[in-house]
Order: sequence, then structure tokens, then C-alpha cells
Amino acid sequence: MAAFDVNTGVTFDPKRFLVSLFQAAVAAADPDRIIATHLPPKPRGRTIVIGAGKGAAQMAAALEQAWPGPLEGSVVTRYGFSAPTQNIEVLEAAHPVPDEAGLRASQRLLQRVSGLTRDDLVIALICGGGSALLPAPATGLTLADEIAVNEALLASGAPISAMNTIRKHISAIKGGRLAAAAYPAKVVSLIVSDIPGDNPALVASGPTIPDGSDRNDALALIGAYGIRLPSVVMTHLKSPEANAPRPDDPCFADNEVHIIASAGVSLEAAAAASRRQGIEAVILSDAIEGEARDVGSVHAAIAREVATKQRPFRKPVVILSGGETTVTLKAKGKGGRNSEFLQSFALGIAGVQGIDALAADTDGIDGSENNAGAFCNGSTVARMRSAGIDAKVALADNNTWTAFQAIDDLFVPGPTGTNVNDLRAILVREADMC
Repeated sequence: MAAFDVNTGVTFDPKRFLVSLFQAAVAAADPDRIIATHLPPKPRGRTIVIGAGKGAAQMAAALEQAWPGPLEGSVVTRYGFSAPTQNIEVLEAAHPVPDEAGLRASQRLLQRVSGLTRDDLVIALICGGGSALLPAPATGLTLADEIAVNEALLASGAPISAMNTIRKHISAIKGGRLAAAAYPAKVVSLIVSDIPGDNPALVASGPTIPDGSDRNDALALIGAYGIRLPSVVMTHLKSPEANAPRPDDPCFADNEVHIIASAGVSLEAAAAASRRQGIEAVILSDAIEGEARDVGSVHAAIAREVATKQRPFRKPVVILSGGETTVTLKAKGKGGRNSEFLQSFALGIAGVQGIDALAADTDGIDGSENNAGAFCNGSTVARMRSAGIDAKVALADNNTWTAFQAIDDLFVPGPTGTNVNDLRAILVREADMC
């Protein structure tokens, strides 16, 4: 609902304002803007492009426009997230649960990098979503095993860093193995990070970037989060064959890794967009993790404190945060981590005027539905009640998509072509603007 600002005499629309911040955050990670500034030198031999993630097709299209010579290759993205390219093959597969198309795509990428020489160059375009899009079961495992692992991880409440550490030790392509297959060609990885802390080896489970973790780290995480995996997977993880290549392996010595976009950069862009519109902005963190409903209740407490006591920030102000929360599934409702965050947030600010919020995934998809996230304000819980939805029950049932859909507060921007994790924007303003 639009509001009249008695100070400026103009109509202020909180939703439109919050969307403008989301758009600024996404634009800061736009492949067309960032790929051209991170091009490696041309090789004497061939240029092969490989990639995976929900923004991989857009990255490939941008690279084609910027690259000063011939290139070829393949990238894989989620169904419906493709983009037109001329020389780079775009494959589509399932996300967040892998499928046969993803298995074929993994095999295609491995074929692309086989038989290369020291004169050749591999450019890897990696962004969030690549873990599910590149299923490649280790020897002795099947696609069904990898699907079971993915489903268990998604339901576990484990942070994305823990999930990707486990994934890379049951894979024939993750954990640096794709780059190892390209040796002796040089591999330059251009990374759009969706990982809190921006460890490039964890983005898409690091198909071209090794890290120092081993199978014992994976087993420790499985125990810590109580994750139940198929017995054949556990047997594999207990064998030395599960260990991924080490960073000091000579096959990685000449490779380069560049993070070209991240949550921190996008949050700064959102803050700048807010200030241009006359509203101060503060960034809590670009690396917030934890159970979505718990993070939501903490953000609600901060927003209430600002709204009622003008601390720790003075209103009007936009409170921004990024990172990736998790959802421990306890029921089979429709939802995602951003709508779950907002449902908890809405319960925490119920009845408080002057607070509006948007929580959304910068790739355009939150969970398995077509929304990136949702909006809420102090009237959200009451409006849900009028629509026949008990907000507390919806949260308990992991059915938050249904709750926000009932009051027409889903945010559906469509695929954005990038992925730098979640954006949470909370506007706290004077109540007389309502």
C-alpha cells in the first residue's frame, strides 16, 4: 500500500522502494557489467568454456560478447533459466534435486575438458545452484544415491557450506575434480559467490577449485547435523577414495580464481540506492546463517527497537542483511527460506506501524515455487487471519508460500541471471507516513 509522506508532500510506496533496492543489488552482480572486467589473456590454443549455476547461461552470453576471439564450450543451468548464446552450448537440468539431464550435463562438461594441452585455456563460469545441476556420482554410487543425499541435505537445516562440503566427497566432478580433468590446460574460474564468507571452493561445491577438507570433515558434519544418508554413501565416505584432490596438487598450480560478484558488493549497491532516495541504510552482515525462523525473529526484534525506541538506529532507515539461512523441514508445505524468514518476522512485528520488509533470493527463486520471496509489514498477520490463514500454523507447517500467496504478497521478479544469495531489506519509517 502506498503512503503519503507529510514531510515531502509526495506519495511513497514502500513496496516499490524495497524492489528498487533488490534491483540495485541484482544489477551490481549483472554478468554483462562484470564479466568484461575479468577476462584472462587469450591463449595460444583453444578457449574452452564450462560452467554451472542458475546464472551460468547469462554469464556465458556475456562472455561471448566480451571475448576477443573464438571460443566453445558448455554450461548447465536450471530449467527455464537459459539465455541465447552463439557458440557456447547451454544445457538445462533440475534444481534443487538433480535429475538425469544434470548427469548428462556433467558428462558433457568432463568431455569438453578432456584431451587439452598447455596451450589451451579453460574459463569456468561458476555460480550458485551448480551443486544440484552437476550430479556425477563417485564410483560405486548412482544418481539415485546422489538424489537421496541432496534431499537429506535440503531437509537437514545444515548451512550451505556444510552441505557443499559433504557433496564434494561423493562426486566425480566436484571438489576440484573438473579442473583436474582439464590438466594440463590452465583453468581460470570466474565465480559469482552465493556462499557466506565467499569461499570460492564452496560455491557450487567447487567443481574447479579444491579446498583442504577431506572425507573426515564430511563425516563429522553428517554426525553434527544428524543427517541420515544411504548406507552405500556412508561406506563410500569411509573409504580413502572419497577424498577430493588437495589444493597443493600440482595440477592446480597455474590456475586462477576470481570472485567477480558477491553478496557484500550487492548489499553496498542496495545501501547506495536507498541513500540516493533520501533514506539512510545500514548493513548488519553479508554472511548471516542459521534457521530462517530464528533469524527472522532476531531481525524483527531489531526493527521493533528502531520503530519504538529509535535505537540502535534512528528512523527512517533501511536495515540490510545477506547470507543464506536454512530451513529444517518438519512438514510438507510450500515455502522457502525467505518466506519462512518473513513469516517469523511478520509474527514479530505484528501490529507495529511503520515497518515494511522484503526478503528475496537474488536469483529470482526461493524454494521450489516461482517467487523470489515476499513482502510483509505490521498488518501481515492480521491480513492472513482475514484470508483464513493462521500465521503461526503456517510457519510450523513450512507452508509460508501458501500464506503469502493468500494475501498477494509474494515477490515474483522471474529469473535474474545472477545469484549472490539472499537480500533482506527492512524499512523502518515514521508511523505518520502510513
